[in-house]
Amino acid sequence: MNQDSFIPLTAIDCLIPALMIDRNAPVDVLHANAAARVRAATQLMETLSNRDLELADTVDLRQIATVAMMLLRDGCDLLDVLGWRLRVE
Repeated sequence: MNQDSFIPLTAIDCLIPALMIDRNAPVDVLHANAAARVRAATQLMETLSNRDLELADTVDLRQIATVAMMLLRDGCDLLDVLGWRLRVE
């Protein structure tokens, strides 16, 4: 596989990406990874929605939002690759 087979995840903007998506991964693997991240973010938000936010620490809320953002961005990146693959096939 060559370097062009991999694209970086976009949740963290950096000059040298460490986490990449294999464009040639099987579509079911891309889907499973995207679904796992979206599901985890959904569960995190469901847990948060059951809490009294007036008692929440703003630092905790910011950290939870950051985690949800990273999970959702990774899921979107994976879904983008899956979409490209499905259009080609």
